[in-house]
Amino acid sequence: MRANPLGATVPQQPGMSRRLHRVGDLIRSELSTLFLNSLRDPRVKLASVSRVEVSSDLRWAKVRVSVLGSEQDRELCILALEGARGFLRSRLAASLHLRAVPELRFELDRGAEYSEKITRLLKDSELLEDDLLLEDGDD
Repeated sequence: MRANPLGATVPQQPGMSRRLHRVGDLIRSELSTLFLNSLRDPRVKLASVSRVEVSSDLRWAKVRVSVLGSEQDRELCILALEGARGFLRSRLAASLHLRAVPELRFELDRGAEYSEKITRLLKDSELLEDDLLLEDGDD
């Protein structure tokens, strides 16, 4: 991995050019700003853009969104973002100065949820291990 000017690391993936990574990072940065400042939908208030993957022809961008809250909150957030897709795309066109702005596709990023689950399992296993050590000490 290497660092890019925006501060994010650029993974070395086959078929992904440096330009695609730069465009993805620019879209991620601009969408994050738009989420905070321009979208007034309360369903989007706990959302953050975690990653953007851009197709090689720059026709579409898969936007991974991390959302805090219940499963229903997450689904409602994605629906709200899908509804605001045209607005977001027009704002991206005005600020990014690309020849063509990719079509946005929003998906839930469950990385934080997975990470929390792993952490919980590790803590549970440590508690179990501590209980076993205490039982062995009583003998």
